[in-house]
Amino acid sequence: MDLTLYFLTGASASGKTDLSLEWSLQEDGEILSCDSLLFYRRMDIGTAKPTSAQLEKVQHHGIDIRSVKQPCNVVDYMSFSQSVIEDILARGKNVLVVGGSGFYLKSFFSPIVDDLKISDEIVQRVRSLYDADGLGGVVGELKRLNPRGCGSVDLKNPRRVVNSLQRCLASGKTVVQLGREFQEKPIPFPDFKKQVCCLWREKEDTKNRVRQRVRQMLRCGLLDEVRILLDDGLEENPSAASAIGYRECIEYLKISGGSNLADLEDNIVRNTMRLVKKQRTWLKKQIPVNRWLFLDKNEKGQPESLFA
Repeated sequence: MDLTLYFLTGASASGKTDLSLEWSLQEDGEILSCDSLLFYRRMDIGTAKPTSAQLEKVQHHGIDIRSVKQPCNVVDYMSFSQSVIEDILARGKNVLVVGGSGFYLKSFFSPIVDDLKISDEIVQRVRSLYDADGLGGVVGELKRLNPRGCGSVDLKNPRRVVNSLQRCLASGKTVVQLGREFQEKPIPFPDFKKQVCCLWREKEDTKNRVRQRVRQMLRCGLLDEVRILLDDGLEENPSAASAIGYRECIEYLKISGGSNLADLEDNIVRNTMRLVKKQRTWLKKQIPVNRWLFLDKNEKGQPESLFA
């Protein structure tokens, strides 16, 4: 049996949703979301989640599966995806993975996490060191445990340094040893052929589409959605609360006093475009794209052109 996974990706506001629906209807497919925010119930407007009508057209998976107080990580996602893919294929359907969350997308193509457990004691030990001596103290301890060098660890990045030190302490191994072992891990979904199409638009077209989307979100009640989510415990999920669109609204409601919607719109658009730039770089460097589909202004694209 020819096992193929199809992927439709691209930066924010590139037009993935409409094309994914058209392709799935044409190719008897079901959609597995690869968007780290669509997992959460009630995060609808700010995520540009597919509408009820769109969800009725094609079976979707990975949408509205958790409350905002139940963070989902990439390990959870891959376990969920494995079972979903097996189920879709068992029913004779095609699988289309859709989304632009780079870390989650990469998990289909290469190992990105290991099963090393970090104890609460080690987490607290490293946190205390950071609080007492700052980044320099953590770097010093990491270098002490890695006398032959810290490999490719960015020693100016606090998150990466802290993570590396925790892993060295938990394993008793050096950064280089851990990296070598990680590279030997098996590739995910090794029996599958993977076809990846990435949508691409010019910067100004993307910016116009982003602004139109943000304006529509605010008109449709994004601020009210954020108020409800805050009551639901949004801030207990730092990743969701810091997502673009939501973090600006939280700041607007809590700090600015809600004085200027135009400034809020500009702020969300500006930060979304920064995200678009990062997404494009990630897709170019980290994802094995088979087809780059360049779309002109107002062009939606044709489903038959995605994996031609």
